[in-house]
Amino acid sequence: MRYKPLGKTGLDLSVIAFGGAPLGNEFGGIDVAEGDRAVHLAIERGLSFFDTSPYYGRTLSETRLGNALLGKRHQVVLSSKCGRYDVAAFDFSPARVKSSVDESLHRLRTDYLDLLIAHDIEFGDREQIVNETIPAMRELQRAGKIRAVGISGLPLKVLADVATRARADFVLSYCRYNPLIQDMDVHLTPVLQKQGIGLLNAAPVHLRLLTKEGALPKHPAPESVKEAGAAIVQACLRHGADPAIVALQFCLRHPYAASTCVGMSNGREVEQNLTALDSDIAPDLLAEIARIAEPVKTTTWPSGRPENQDA
Repeated sequence: MRYKPLGKTGLDLSVIAFGGAPLGNEFGGIDVAEGDRAVHLAIERGLSFFDTSPYYGRTLSETRLGNALLGKRHQVVLSSKCGRYDVAAFDFSPARVKSSVDESLHRLRTDYLDLLIAHDIEFGDREQIVNETIPAMRELQRAGKIRAVGISGLPLKVLADVATRARADFVLSYCRYNPLIQDMDVHLTPVLQKQGIGLLNAAPVHLRLLTKEGALPKHPAPESVKEAGAAIVQACLRHGADPAIVALQFCLRHPYAASTCVGMSNGREVEQNLTALDSDIAPDLLAEIARIAEPVKTTTWPSGRPENQDA
């Protein structure tokens, strides 16, 4: 395993992060015992960074991860979130931030979080995030309940603006840097790097679009992106490569992102993802992927309030 620093937080993270959404049945039911084994195997193999949220499985992911980490909490960097609690349930108020963290600590069976992330801030009022939410998170930091303060979301410009004005410690961006799209490096990465703000990348397979199984029926991407994703999958298969591993390998090449978050729920997925560390993408396949992605490389979908969109 390789490790990289997260900005100025003083935390070194495994470059592959264990994404906890599948533990909450976000992509279908799982074998709970196998989920526990996946967590334990990941730790044994050096994967030290685990990310979850009360939103994943509507608290189920936190509960299951907390159970799996019993006796092993000291071996990991643990991240959870606040602000999003259901598909359309958001509350970024200071009181809810504080109560949310206490609830998360109880479910995760710990007395502190290494990272706390305001979840999908584009669904909130930008000024409230800057002037209320993040200050409340700082209070929790001073109280010893969290070690570092971050934000997450899909639109990039709101992340760059809020991170700068509120002096966040790090940002988690998803579906904006992978084989299909790299505009994270246009609108976000340079801003963060200049200020020493840490960066986490998530969703290397573009919400399962870059997998052999294909995207879920309600994937939010436009058809042009889905078609390009399917073409990239076929290109990988022609080259004898697993498209999900290729996507992860692509993300691991990023020079500034400290870690790439990948959803996992069983030992097979852990082992497969770890193979991305042992090889790289063949140059001819990389060139073919770039040609396929070129027409859609800046194409995404709306998320959150109109005033928080990138356009």
